[in-house]
Amino acid sequence: MSCNPAVGGIAKGQIVREIDALGGYTGIVTDMTAIQFRMLNMSKGPAMWSPRAQNDRMQFIIKWREMLDRVVNLDIWQDTVLSLIIENKAVVGVRTYMGIEFRAKSVILTVGTFLNGLMHVGRTKMEGGRISEPPSYGITEQLSSLGFAHDRMKTGTPARINGNSIDFSRMQCQDGDESFHKFSYLDFKPRPLPQRPCWITYTSSATHDILRSGLKDSPLYNGQITSIGPRYCPSIETKIVTFADKKQHQLFLEPEGVDSQEYYVNGFSSSLPIDIQFAALRTVPGLENMRAYRPGYAIEYDFFDPTQLNHTLETKLVSNLFFAGQINGTTGYEEAAGQGLIAGINAHINCHGGIPFVLGRDESYIGVLIDDLVTKGVDEPYRMFTSRAEYRILLRQDDADMRLTGKSYELGLADSDRYRLMKSKSEFISDFIAFTKEYSIKPDEINPFLETVGTTSLKQPIKLYDLILRPQLNISVLENFFPLLKEKVSYFEQTRRDEIKEAAEILIKYSGYIEREKLTVEKLHRLEHIVIRNDFDYNSVQSLSTEARQKLSKIRPHTIGQASRIPGVSPNDVNVLLVLLGR
Repeated sequence: MSCNPAVGGIAKGQIVREIDALGGYTGIVTDMTAIQFRMLNMSKGPAMWSPRAQNDRMQFIIKWREMLDRVVNLDIWQDTVLSLIIENKAVVGVRTYMGIEFRAKSVILTVGTFLNGLMHVGRTKMEGGRISEPPSYGITEQLSSLGFAHDRMKTGTPARINGNSIDFSRMQCQDGDESFHKFSYLDFKPRPLPQRPCWITYTSSATHDILRSGLKDSPLYNGQITSIGPRYCPSIETKIVTFADKKQHQLFLEPEGVDSQEYYVNGFSSSLPIDIQFAALRTVPGLENMRAYRPGYAIEYDFFDPTQLNHTLETKLVSNLFFAGQINGTTGYEEAAGQGLIAGINAHINCHGGIPFVLGRDESYIGVLIDDLVTKGVDEPYRMFTSRAEYRILLRQDDADMRLTGKSYELGLADSDRYRLMKSKSEFISDFIAFTKEYSIKPDEINPFLETVGTTSLKQPIKLYDLILRPQLNISVLENFFPLLKEKVSYFEQTRRDEIKEAAEILIKYSGYIEREKLTVEKLHRLEHIVIRNDFDYNSVQSLSTEARQKLSKIRPHTIGQASRIPGVSPNDVNVLLVLLGR
């Protein structure tokens, strides 16, 4: 698993549902090993709803291994790659520390935090990509010699606490949801593992005083670490410096498993000396007698400028070589999984032929993620947020299967059962919406109830569709009043009834927003279809700004649409390109 024992979250949950819709296993394994599930942002519109699960870390590993061992034609070799084999500017295989050469038509690098990984606890440094796991040397140096630009990033992790030493009575309990929601569109069985709560507590001024006393030995502030860190997920020492006026910070204690007493202290990432970390934690309510399994630490690692990639995630300098995950400057398990799937698809296409597979910004969060990386690059570890997607009302978590399963089926990833499920769901929804547009409601049937929920009474009959549009009403409430509606809903497949009702209701209530966003997409698609030759000489076009010439020459956008999203390329520069290409 990733650093914390969870999958999903704001925008990340949408990515996991997209991976599932494309035929990936992340959502399936997450559902099989979830010990808590929550749908975040339910108080906001459905474009913001994001699924998140706590998982049993050990069960997660076991289930993944079981699934991988059943995959036909997949071989697993446990070793460390020392170097790539490159001939005529194309990768043709890898060499390992055991001295073995694997020849390949395509190679994907998914290196995590292991390239020249270096961990920090106070003034202590340890080589490694993760605690007790060695780093990888050689690949950065080889790629650099080939002209690849690279830099260093950092991330951090908190201490792991022994649950037997925690006083939960001093903390606020946070249970999961009991709704029908899950990650995978396939699995509708009850969650197999017992569900467990998370716990909320807070730091105090006493906590912050102890933390400040250790700043002189903090790798972040004594010059020991100079690499780029995440702005949106700061360490606890960064929080007390950046937000010096705040008297407390919220912490979440997340269980690592059903049978484990290990807890992850979300919100307390730190690389301070061990004695400072533990003394500060013992001032937190419920952690006064805390015992730890290990301290928090920071880790530095190499990454490569993602503007050196095409949208397929193939590198521009070496053909048949693909990068996915933290090597591209991203952070997060879900972002890495989405990239890995797209890189895998395109690596296969490279080997066997076919049209490169690229998802647009209006088709998926994965498409937004990759377009941001290859077009804009990164100046900090990239994490997905709903705010990064300009078409987020079209990229909801509930309809990832509608958007992507057809594409996956054509590729051969989604099997016929998954495709059939998607088609039947689509037909149920369309049929139900058509029914609501025909079914009339008389005032005397519903007015007494409408008054109790504070919505306007009817003066004349209206269609059920128009009644569902009201924010105070929903299908589940209305089917109690209208037997024909209840009968209609009963036709839905029993195991998927709630999912289909919710999807239909969203399409009804937000139809205006959805149609408006589709019109915007159609207008902008024109720019996405105007292709720019790869050998276009931007430097010869003096009517382009200097910055635009430099950025366009470096990134070499494939279309005018991509060019328009490059920072430093102005609308005037885009107009110049349109005029030239028109000629």
